[in-house]
Amino acid sequence: MSLRRTVAAPFRQRGVDQLRESEFVVALSLDRDWFSPDQAQRLVDAAVTEGLLERDDEAVTVTFDTGGVTVPDGFVPDESVIQQRSVFERVLGALLDAGVEKQDAVAGINQLQAELDIAVEAAALLYARRQGVAAERLADRAREEL
Repeated sequence: MSLRRTVAAPFRQRGVDQLRESEFVVALSLDRDWFSPDQAQRLVDAAVTEGLLERDDEAVTVTFDTGGVTVPDGFVPDESVIQQRSVFERVLGALLDAGVEKQDAVAGINQLQAELDIAVEAAALLYARRQGVAAERLADRAREEL
């Protein structure tokens, strides 16, 4: 996922797991020239929402092993990484990462939604649980959106 790569790049470059938020924004905007400072700040917000970064006071801490992420030479993220994904999109992504076929996942979610007459976010979370895919951390977000 390019958001994961984008987040990992500054941490890998400096060999750390924590940066001041301003350092992270500068790394993405001025050092790499990937985004404007405002866009880089929005990326921080999206990464926090996605659970890739934790924010406290002035620092951001990466929540995954950046060593396992490849940032190819010449990599430039698309501006779409700044956009926050819906709960449905995030659960679907978790299902796909777990090896569930997209067509099967969408069909199963749609069937649950129709059978139980529930919101698509709730159906996606229920389907993920039935598939053994951990998506509990998205339940609070789904409640907020509903």
